[in-house]
Order: sequence, then C-alpha cells, then structure tokens
Amino acid sequence: MKNMVKLIHTLADHDDDVNCCAFSSSLLATCSLDKPIRLYSLSDFSELPHSPLKSHTYAVHCCCFSASGHILASCSTDGTTVLWDTQNGQTLAVLEQPSGSPVRVCRFSPDSTCLVSGAADGTVVLWNAQSYKLYRCASVKDGSLVACAFSPNGNFFVTGSSCGDLTVWDDKMRCLHSEKAHNLGITCCDFSSQPVSGGEQGLQFFRLASCGQDCQIKIWVISFTHTLGFELKYKSILSGHCAPVLTCAFSHDGQMLVSGSVDKSVIVYDTDAQEYNIYIFRSAKTVMQNTEDILHTLTQHTRYVTTCAFAPNILLLATGSMDKTVNIWQFDLETPCQARIAEDQPKQFTEDWSEDDVSNWLCAQGLKDLVGIFKMNNIDGRELLNLTKESLADDLKIESLGLRSKVLRKIEELRTKMKTLSSEIPDEFICPITRELMKDPVIASDLR
Repeated sequence: MKNMVKLIHTLADHDDDVNCCAFSSSLLATCSLDKPIRLYSLSDFSELPHSPLKSHTYAVHCCCFSASGHILASCSTDGTTVLWDTQNGQTLAVLEQPSGSPVRVCRFSPDSTCLVSGAADGTVVLWNAQSYKLYRCASVKDGSLVACAFSPNGNFFVTGSSCGDLTVWDDKMRCLHSEKAHNLGITCCDFSSQPVSGGEQGLQFFRLASCGQDCQIKIWVISFTHTLGFELKYKSILSGHCAPVLTCAFSHDGQMLVSGSVDKSVIVYDTDAQEYNIYIFRSAKTVMQNTEDILHTLTQHTRYVTTCAFAPNILLLATGSMDKTVNIWQFDLETPCQARIAEDQPKQFTEDWSEDDVSNWLCAQGLKDLVGIFKMNNIDGRELLNLTKESLADDLKIESLGLRSKVLRKIEELRTKMKTLSSEIPDEFICPITRELMKDPVIASDLR
C-alpha cells in the first residue's frame, strides 16, 4: 500500500457522545446525544451559518444524505425522522414512526426516492422520500433495529437487529431472508458500491460488511433479482479488534473498509487484498479468516469509536467517538486501486475504449460512483464522447447538476485531447476518406 493517512482536523462542537457522521460531496454532517445536528463545509471544515439544525427533542442516533446532498435525514429517540434542506437548514418534513418508538437508524435508497427508518421496537418503515408519505411497514422477529444498508442497485436492503439477525428485504418490503449473523447483536452494516466480478446470467453480486458485539466484522456476498432470485453467502471474518465493533464502512471505490470499536481504535483494511470469485462462493464450505490486510490502526480517540464514514469524491475519512469529537483523516498518496488504474490507463484513442476503459477513466477522474450506471448502460468510448447534458439527466438518470457538469467538462477535455493528438499524427496515417486513424494499413502492390 502506497498511501499514508494523517489526522488533519478535529471537530469538538458536540456536548455529548457523537453517534453518527455522514458525508455528501461537499458537506459533513454529525449528530450526537446532545440533540442538534451540525453541518460542516469540506473546503475548510467550518460550520455552516445555518448549523446547528435543531428540531429533535431527544438524542439523535443517525443521519444520512440523499444522493444529491441537498437533503439530510436524521432520526431520534423522540420517534421521528426529520428531513432537512442542507442549503438553508429548513425542515422539509417530520416523519413519525407509526409506533412512536425511538428511531435508531435511517437510510436513503441510492436514487433517493425512498427512505428506510428502523426503530427500537423492531419496526421497519419504507417512506416515499418525495411525497413524505408512508409506503410500507413491517417488523423484525426480535430485537431493536439498529443497522440498515441499501444495495447499490437499489433492488433490496438489509437490516440488522440487536438480537443479531441480518434480514434482507426487497424494494416492496417483502422479507427475502433472515439469519443469525452475530450472536451478541449487530451494530452496523454497509455495502461496497462496487459489484463483485464473475456473476453469471448478468447477476450482480455485492459485498456486505456487518459488525457486532462479538468483536468481529463479517464479509458477505449477496445478490437479488426479481427473475433469478436471492443468494447470500458468508465468506470471511475480520478479527482485528479486541472488543465489540460498533461501526463499519466501505470506501466509495470499495478498496478499503474501516471499522471502529469499544477498544477505542479505528482499523482500515485493504479489502482488495483478496480476489473474490463468484463460482467459489457456490461450492466453498469454509469461511476464511483475516484474509484482508490491515493498512492502518488509528488510536487517537480516548473513548469508544461509535461511527465512521468515507467521503464520496476525495480520500477523507471521518471517525466519531464517545469522547465528543469527530476526527478527519486524509489519505495522501495513491491506494493500490489508483496505482493499478494509472498503470492500466488506456493509451489508445477515446473512441476505441472498451466499457472497462471507461470505468477506469471514471475512477481516475474521481467519478467512481458513476461506474455502475455507465456499465449498466454499456457506455464505451464512442458512446462516452456522444454524451450530452440531456442524455446524462434523462437516460442515465444522474440527479446531481454538479455531477453532470463535471462529467461534461471531463468529456470536453477528452475531445480537446483527441483533437491535439490527431493534429500530431502524420497525414499518411490518416484515412483520406474518413480522416480517421488507420488501424491496419496496407501498401498497394502497384504503389511506387
């Protein structure tokens, strides 16, 4: 691993235990037992003028951003989930858990059309995040709902309970599967945004990490489609902590996993240290232990580490603790993934790029979150150069205006680069009819 991590900032504005932190592309949100939610700018970590956000009457357990970053959801012991406008701090909606039970976790779907809230009495509510109306409600068999994560494609989501059950739901709130994952209770779970290669029949597999009071992190491989059904396999254990693990999160490129524990430490793992093979999943009976490499162990917090999160577009990590602080960490140099991307960066003309070349280019431009969308729509080099603001919005459904603008700027840079390269190519290498570079030219035998 070629990267180094350093502590670049500490936020100490909360008056009680920090319960959760979350990133958007430009903001960091934190919440605590002290009730207010605080918003910070990633440019200088200054608190926004309309922060803190005050509405909850009891402790706030969780917060999360919509895909665009324009909406923040927070949930509390007061039995509500509040939606906030992050641009002005105004309350957009107050969603009351039907049972009135304390809400312990909330999560937006990847397209931000839905929001899940999970409560201490085991109830799970799926809300329409646009109309703010309750869509479906269900409950788990035992325990409090304390963890939730959506699959990157939005087809299903997973909840974790204080009794240790991992439950999988489809987008209509039908229970697909439930099993005991951690004997002493689950504390957190998170999906890697990058699919695992090797699926057959177009089936996408995703890695899921879960952690619990048993001091372990477990890695699962999971998939679901309405036509091909559901599959879940438990594949490995990470045992770096010596006390209950309270939080875990994948980096947005899926190359790292971070965890925080009652032992006061933060561990960063290289999750790309082992190649996962879908066909092995179906036949292997053993569970691998300690297969991922530990990259860093961070010990700056003085009490339990309760939350951790990676920023989506830059290599920043936030960790929060019962010591009332949030530490911001920066990874300075390249990760193995970035090193491979640099080595594999395609040298040919953009119009000749394959879909994988386009994916590598997106990663190199800090647009890793779009890889899945581009692959789903079979965007190769030629299609990439033909993208417009209309096709990005209407066909690829990219919600964020800023993200669409960034993609268009990067594509224009590619077009400019291609023109420059073309002007440097000797004329005899250019087809006189199409004016394109000839790939396999031949010399006619009658040519003198």
